[in-house]
Order: sequence, then structure tokens, then C-alpha cells
Amino acid sequence: MRRLLLTLALTTTTFAQKPVSIQILAVNDFHGAVDISTGSEGMLNGTPAGGAEYLATHLKNARRENPNSIFVSAGDVFGGSPLLSALFDEKPTIEAMNAMHLDLTALGNHELDHGPKEFLRKAGSARFHYLGANVLTSSGKTLLFPTAIRTIGGVKIGFIGESTTQTPAMLMPASVKGLTFTEEAAAGNTAAASLERQGVHAIVLLIHEGGFQHPASGPQEPNSCDHYSGDLSPLLDQLTPAIKVVLSGHTHVAYNCTLNGRIVTNSGHAGRALTRIQLSIDPKTDRVLTASAHNEITTRDVPKDPVQTTILSKYRPLAEKKIAHVEGSLSGDFTKQENAAGESSMGDLIADAQLAATRAPANGGAQIAFMNPGGIRADLLTAPQGSITQVTYGTLYTVQPFGNRLTVFTLSGDQIRRLLEQQFPEKGKHILQVSSSLTYQYRLDAPQGEHIVPGSLKLNGNPIQPTDKLRIEASDFMASGAEGLTVFKEATDRVNGPLDLEALIAYLHTHTPLSPRPVNRIERLD
Repeated sequence: MRRLLLTLALTTTTFAQKPVSIQILAVNDFHGAVDISTGSEGMLNGTPAGGAEYLATHLKNARRENPNSIFVSAGDVFGGSPLLSALFDEKPTIEAMNAMHLDLTALGNHELDHGPKEFLRKAGSARFHYLGANVLTSSGKTLLFPTAIRTIGGVKIGFIGESTTQTPAMLMPASVKGLTFTEEAAAGNTAAASLERQGVHAIVLLIHEGGFQHPASGPQEPNSCDHYSGDLSPLLDQLTPAIKVVLSGHTHVAYNCTLNGRIVTNSGHAGRALTRIQLSIDPKTDRVLTASAHNEITTRDVPKDPVQTTILSKYRPLAEKKIAHVEGSLSGDFTKQENAAGESSMGDLIADAQLAATRAPANGGAQIAFMNPGGIRADLLTAPQGSITQVTYGTLYTVQPFGNRLTVFTLSGDQIRRLLEQQFPEKGKHILQVSSSLTYQYRLDAPQGEHIVPGSLKLNGNPIQPTDKLRIEASDFMASGAEGLTVFKEATDRVNGPLDLEALIAYLHTHTPLSPRPVNRIERLD
């Protein structure tokens, strides 16, 4: 009997020491995409993908394979959402994520679109928890908990949440008033050290910052890591080795990388892919032994999740009439795809619409309109057969969901030139979309402050002189100096106009069917 007991004890001890298999399921930049999207927004690598009903089923299937699972996000669960979610104060998205058992998420920039108070109000009904290790209030305390510890399968895993430091540049000043976004690597390392002091050695970073694989504009192979680059890259060099997994977001580009000895992933956006991280953890030390990742396309060839169907069925009828209202038609495609100069047909269309809405003296007397490319969220596409296609309110809302107000103000010719120079930070470019009234040329490889070709800046074909006083339209978001465009803050004689979506709808009413024009307002010479 004694020998039998000893044998049982040894067997139990041996079993307990086996590595524990943990699965982390993740999305990022869901942006309220509870319903299926159409056109390119509903595709990933040529495959129809996305929609809460299908994402939930993929999650359930993954959990069946490994019950030791946790579902997390790298930020922007809502914000910049399609009408079905935004029309109901993001409740459909929060209910959907509650039902999917989302546990933790980093804070994204768009969740702060309307300020921290409004964000906290909306998030109050969420059963998932937001983390923000680098988001500080005016008192120096974090707005949210910096970390969370979860025990899964008997082992402890620590999660850190962070937001991009670029958040203030992407939002109106009022939305981030009283908030400071500290450097991500330092905040992440401090949080990791705190977790280790608590005996947690399996550490995952959820960060709303990301990168790109190239070509970023081509078909996305979600499990590739082709020529990875971006703002996240230098941070990875500075992160403590204790952080073994980085679940990133923000850039909407799917990738699956092993960089600096750690897993780095991004699922793209809108729930079109689900990241599955497999960890093998030593139960004696709670340390990660092995890690691997796979981005699984959330295909629509699985059964719809009935709980999600019930949630959508509650809100769809209320929104259907508004969403389905036909506002006009188009006879060709308008896309966000930029040409070599950084100009797109969708950008041209929106800039023209905003100029038309503010051109009358009573509306501000605008002569030039600017549109930030980040505010263009979707394409306008014709049906596959290429015929004239009706455009609904819901489709237009998906294109411009932020509700920015148009403003008109005065800038000099020299200020416009300096504004355009701010499109070229030390690395890369961020090209504003312009109305047909403005044309110019630039050289990307020119020295700082000398990118705009002298004499090329023209208003309706006439050279703009440095002392000319011109009436300019831009959204209140841009007019606040967002995205580093600080020259806008020098403007005078401001007049408020309609909302951006209202301008686009009015333009469609008077120009239907819309036909694409040559994309040739901006010319790059190198």
C-alpha cells in the first residue's frame, strides 16, 4: 500500500509539472463593425470576412479546441463606427463584445473621440476592462488600470494596455484635455516590472500602436511579415525581454511577426481576422516556454452565432429605414487608394463636396477645401457588373462616420505653403486631399521646408502669391491643429458650417450619378 501511494504521488507531481497550453484570442480596431460590411471593407485577402455573428462563432470554435482561452483587444473596440452601432451610442458593439466574453482591451484613440468623460460613460456598460498604462490624468494618475492579471489553466498571465502617444495629434484638443500620453516603451517596461514583482512572468502587451508590412496597399496576407516597419518598430527594441507577446493595432494592417525574440501581431480591423496566440507555460515558474501565432480569417462559411443575431435583430429594424434611404447613385468607383502623389478619388470627391457646401458667402465663402485622408473610412463602389449603383445613407455614413463640422477661415498664401510643408515630417508623407480649385507640385526628396515646388501652388490655375488672403475650408478636427498641421491654428475669421456627412449627401443630391474624374490635382515630381 505504501508503495502504491508513493507511485500515485509521483504520478501526480509529474502531471502537475507538464507545461500548460494557453490560448489568447485577439482582435484590434473592431470599430463597431457588428454587421457585415460590403465591398472591400468586407474582404480580407480576397475572402468575405467579418461580422459579429461570424466572429463569435470563430471564437467559440477556438475555445472548444482549448478551453484555457482568453479574449482580448488592442483598442478601438468602438469609435469611427458604422451607423448601426453609432446611431445607438455604441450599445450594439458593447453588447456584442459582452456576449463574446471580451475580457480586456487597450484604450484606442477613437474611443476618446468625444473625450474621456463620454468614453467612461459608454464603457460603463461594458463587462470587459480597459487598460491604459501610459494614459495619465492631470493629477498624474492613470485614467485606467495599467495592468491586469488573469489566472488561466492554473497559471498567471499579466496584461499591459497602452495607447499610441500620437492620440492628441489625431483628436480635437477638447477630447484629450487633461490627459497626457507618456512614451510607450518606458511605461510598458515599468508596468512589466510591477507585474514581475507580483510574481507574474508571462506578460502580454496590448498596444494601440502598430506597423505595416509591404506592400501595405496590396492584398493582405494576414500571416506574413513582409518588410515590417512603422512606429511600433523602434519601441520593440526598447521593450523589456519580459514582454513575450505584443498584440498591436491602430494601423489596420494584418501581420504576424517574430521580432526581437517576441511575437508581434495585428489582426487588421473590423473583426475580419482573429489572432490566435498559443503559449506553453511552465506551471512551476509561470514563465513562457514557447509561443506561436496565427491570424485566422473570420470567414462567413460558419454558422451565425444566435446570440449575436438576437442582438443585431434588436437594433437593425430601428436603424434600417435610415440606413437604407437612397441618397443618389454613382457610375464609377471612388476609392481611398492613393496614387503615387498621395491623392485619391475618394479624397477628391469629399474635398469637392465640402467646398460646395461652404463656397457661398453666407456659408463662409470658401475657395479651397482640405480633407484629411484618415477621416475617409470606406470606398464608394459600383455593383460588380459596373452599372449605375444606388448609394444609401448607411454607405455614406460608413465613409464619414465622425460627425466633424466644416469650418471656413482665412490663411495667406504663405501660410498655405507652410501648411502643405507640414505634410512631410522627417519620415514619410501625410498628404491632404484637396478640392479641384487647388493644384500644386512637390518633391518628396527635397530638404525640409522645401518640398513644395516654387510657383506651382495655384488657385483655379492662377499662381497663389505669399500675401494673398484666401478663404479655406477644413473640418473642425483639422482646424484645431490635429495631425501636426499647426498652421491651421494661425487662421483668422472662422465661420462654422454643416457637418461633413451633410455636405457629402448634399453634393451627391446635386451631382448624381457621380462619375470619377482624373486624380491629378497633386503632382509628385520625384
